[in-house]
Amino acid sequence: MGRIHVLSEAVANKIAAGEVVERPASVVKELLENSLDAGAARIKINVEAGGKRLIQVVDNGCGMVRDDAMLAFERHATSKIKDAEDLLSVATLGFRGEALPSIASVSRLRLETCAAKNGPDDDVAGTVIEINGGKIARVEDAGLPAGTSITVRDLFFNTPARKRFLKAESTELSHIASLVTHYALAHPDKHFELHSATNAMLVAPPVAGYGERVYQVFGKETLEQLIAVAAVQPFERVGLPQPPPWRRAEVDEDQDEDARTTGRSATDPGEMRIHGFVSKPEIQKLNRNSIFIFVNRRLIRDRLVQHALTEAYRNILPPTVYPVVLLFLELPAAEVDVNVHPSKTEVRFRQQTVMHDFVRDSVRAALMKARPVPQFVAEIHAHATASSGLTPGARAGDWAVSEGGVLTLDAAPAAGTTAHQPRAGVAFTLQPPTMPPGSARLQFDGGIAVEANAAIPVARGPEAIPDNGCAPAIDVTEREPTLASLVTLKPVGQIRNSFILAVNEDGLWIVDQHVAHERVLFERVLKQRGAQKVESQRLLMPIVLELSPAQQAVFTEISDELQRNGFEVEPFGARSVAVKVAPAGVEAAAVEHMLHELLDQFSREEQSLNLEKIRARIAASIACHAAIKVNMPLEQNKMEWLLAELAKTDHPYTCPHGRPVVLRYSMKDIQKAFKRI
Repeated sequence: MGRIHVLSEAVANKIAAGEVVERPASVVKELLENSLDAGAARIKINVEAGGKRLIQVVDNGCGMVRDDAMLAFERHATSKIKDAEDLLSVATLGFRGEALPSIASVSRLRLETCAAKNGPDDDVAGTVIEINGGKIARVEDAGLPAGTSITVRDLFFNTPARKRFLKAESTELSHIASLVTHYALAHPDKHFELHSATNAMLVAPPVAGYGERVYQVFGKETLEQLIAVAAVQPFERVGLPQPPPWRRAEVDEDQDEDARTTGRSATDPGEMRIHGFVSKPEIQKLNRNSIFIFVNRRLIRDRLVQHALTEAYRNILPPTVYPVVLLFLELPAAEVDVNVHPSKTEVRFRQQTVMHDFVRDSVRAALMKARPVPQFVAEIHAHATASSGLTPGARAGDWAVSEGGVLTLDAAPAAGTTAHQPRAGVAFTLQPPTMPPGSARLQFDGGIAVEANAAIPVARGPEAIPDNGCAPAIDVTEREPTLASLVTLKPVGQIRNSFILAVNEDGLWIVDQHVAHERVLFERVLKQRGAQKVESQRLLMPIVLELSPAQQAVFTEISDELQRNGFEVEPFGARSVAVKVAPAGVEAAAVEHMLHELLDQFSREEQSLNLEKIRARIAASIACHAAIKVNMPLEQNKMEWLLAELAKTDHPYTCPHGRPVVLRYSMKDIQKAFKRI
């Protein structure tokens, strides 16, 4: 007997479901795309328990008759394509015919649908279908309004292994909220609603344009920080694949027909358009969660476009942060292949280099157009005795020195010259020499002596270098650093006001002052939280935060723990909260950024959120925003205090985020570097 056999339909559907249905958000995506393809103008989504218990999508689209409703649950049954040629120009969001049978095979599904009436006398009955784990349980006619309602209960009830891989309810709800937000942004002319078991997370009535939708979803502050992008570029016919010889006559005939109906040349390959918004360089995100890219209104995750955005922001943003991006690419359907993966979030462009450069150049042009031209100096502070002849590019009479040593540019430039008009309120300072005025007598070989102005620093050699043979021996025995080593550290200065230089018998230590203080505050906050004695401060004016639907889902989950860590946050409108009290040490200006950062971190968290993890994340964020900053000069006693406090911590060598706090160069390392040993 042979060993190869054909899998049953139930097993095949479950295998297909593993590719199509990864989590509750995947179910919402497939059902939402079906509603949009059905021409729905109003879509409502209800979820419970992060979509694990219930997902319901209701639309007012074209609906289905009974026969189509029954056929929709057969594998590879679809109304969107008919033959292989249609795959070359897919114009709908769905086309594979796998979503409904895959979802029905791993859930308890109920479909209620009714086709739209063609006239007032047209009597169309609705259809109700119930399916449990891929098996039809009930089919009946019912009186229903035009449109479709699909209810999915107990997702993965018959695949417990897959169910165990689901994340926390807040995490799954955050993914659903983010997905619905994406499609609401892409379709501003449609009405979207997202409701959880407790509140309305998103209510977005139709608006006139994308800018109004951004304002509706993210708020006024976000919209004000965005730059509009708009560009059009025709495709070049060169390099495009040509049809086989036996189809060229047919293709030419079709193109001639298109030219007559559209007014476009038969050889015109079309054009690509880009429009949307990108953020100003001041807006910096820690992850790519705020990058929304659509191709023909299809949400995609494409490395090519991501790389083009990175190139556009090169030398504008640091490499470890990301912008806010909402871009819509429109191009002929034949120019993009969406049949790459069952999830349909990956695409392949026919002309990849052209698309990459088009996105990069369009975004970069928008950034350059919006970037302000820097203005320079209104006045320069210099030493009163400075010589104007040493100033490059300055002419005699162009500069004047006023009382107090302020060097200014004369208002009236010489004839035939152009003077730069400085912007008021901007100035930079030239530090005067620290040596007192006077003169010094320099001796040279041959009895030559020269008088030099002491205001010009002069390098002097030592009076004499004793020649005592070899340098005295130094103990270079290697010692492992211990907690006791930190206690004996003596600070000797700072490097660029960011790193503390300290020494002890073990060698030279370089301490990152920010992460060192961060470690001290992190352990202090955790101890105060354990004793329920977290220090807080009441803000002079409440800070109002506008939350995205995904952030709102996370906030509901962690609001109690925020309160126990020194925050007092209250609802303020549909999707806004007001912060009235914040942890002590955190500046009011940093509170908004800190909370947005926390909510974004938790929203992308793939693991289940337990209390200990939430508590540690909040404590780490408080410590980071309250800690001593880089480029901050510290007095000697402040550096001594910080090193002493660091020595008292349980884990002094790493910060809460895993970065190193100290670098140590032992005496042996130093001796080796100087070729002493």
